[in-house]
Amino acid sequence: MAENADAAAPHPLKIIAGADSFGAELKDALVSHLRSLNIDVEDLGTSDYYSIGAEVGRRVSSSDSSETTTRGLVACGTGVGVAIFANKNPGVFATTCLTPADALNTRSINNCNVLAVSGMSTSKESAVEILDTWLKTPFKAPCPASGLKPWDEKLSCFFDKSMTEMPLIGKNDKLDSDSSGSTCSICCLVKNRELNPVEMIPGGSMKIIRESPTSAIVRFKAGSVEPAHHHTFGHDLVVLEGKKSVWNLTKGERFDLTVGDYLFTPAGDVHRVKYYEETEFFIKWDGRWDMFFDEDLETAKKAVEKETA
Repeated sequence: MAENADAAAPHPLKIIAGADSFGAELKDALVSHLRSLNIDVEDLGTSDYYSIGAEVGRRVSSSDSSETTTRGLVACGTGVGVAIFANKNPGVFATTCLTPADALNTRSINNCNVLAVSGMSTSKESAVEILDTWLKTPFKAPCPASGLKPWDEKLSCFFDKSMTEMPLIGKNDKLDSDSSGSTCSICCLVKNRELNPVEMIPGGSMKIIRESPTSAIVRFKAGSVEPAHHHTFGHDLVVLEGKKSVWNLTKGERFDLTVGDYLFTPAGDVHRVKYYEETEFFIKWDGRWDMFFDEDLETAKKAVEKETA
């Protein structure tokens, strides 16, 4: 155990945990250990390493900024993939730790708030020691990287500054008009463009970028519902922000989509949509934009409520 355990920071109030199939057994052991310490754990279970890493990171990122003790725990075969995807979220500092020294260093230097462990390389006993060190080590504590001595004032100030600057990376997707930088080419299409309300569906707005074949940027407010409808032409979409579900009623399929996900809906397929967060997506039709409703809004809301209950 780390020598500075007596000067340890309080345990986090809550830990969000998840793993892929290669890390599930190790994650379960660590969740059991956390609960034995009376630490509140929300276990998201097992999923693909990229989706579980991103989801744990998203929840840590979106936690109330005043709740500084909310952290994450992720596990996969190597512990690397889940850390990469968790780190896609602003304000998340995920690190793969294979030894207690790794945990001591990353808590001290990086204020690591998501611990990633390897289900293939780390025993349960070693993982518990890594976890305990990670839990008990405060930010800027003496660590192997400092020769187990207190950090000097210059480095201490640098660490403090990094904590306020790093969370801002990735938060501002839209560049100032005089910026010489660049961003996603799809996002550039909507830069400085005003989206117009979609009168047929409350909460929706859209900007047509090209006519026939049609390309558009569409945005919906959180809680919005698109009643079951179909189009004359098939369409492709890519989610840029937010989270939504699409029920293809023709095929009896459901698709849960978040940032970066793609979906093609064939011509004539009847589909219903629910938006859980403010969501923006790029969409392309094979022909001109059209929309034919197969139910009213109230019917759609009741159906969605039943599906998501």
